[in-house]
Amino acid sequence: MSEEMLTVGEVAERSGFASSAVRFYERIGLISAERTAGGQRRYERSILRRLAFIRAARNVGLSLDEVRDALEQLPSSRTPTRADWTKISRLWRRRLDEEIEALIALRDGLDSCIGCGCLSLQRCRLSNPHDVAASEGPGAVYLPEFLREAVHEGS
Repeated sequence: MSEEMLTVGEVAERSGFASSAVRFYERIGLISAERTAGGQRRYERSILRRLAFIRAARNVGLSLDEVRDALEQLPSSRTPTRADWTKISRLWRRRLDEEIEALIALRDGLDSCIGCGCLSLQRCRLSNPHDVAASEGPGAVYLPEFLREAVHEGS
C-alpha cells in the first residue's frame, strides 16, 4: 500500500463529505478502498477527484444510479479527466435543458395553477372538469414530467 493513501477521515475532510457518506459511496460501488492488515479503509488520493465528480453530478440533480452509470463509463483504474467530464456532461445537457424548461413553465404558471388538477381555482389555466386528470395517474399530472418525478430519500 502506498504512503499516499488517505484514511476515511482524511477523505471526508478533504472532500467535504461526511465519513458516513464516504463509506456509503464505497458500499454502493461508486468509490473503492483498500484495507490495511487491521481492516481499516485506505483510499488513493485520486478518490478526491471521483468524489468531486459525484458532488457535481448530484448538484446537477442526477440520482446515484445515474452517477454510477456515468462512472461505469470510465476505466476503474483511473478517475475522470477533463475530457471524460466534457463527454459525460454533454449527456446531461439535454436533461438540464428539460429541467430548465419545466421550471420556467412552473414559474410562469404559478400564479394561476400548479398543475395539480384539484379544480380549486376558478380561473385555472389547466382546468380539470370531472377530474379527467385522475386517469393520468396520481399527483400533479399537469406539471412537467421532471417536476412530477418521485423524490427518493438517499438517491
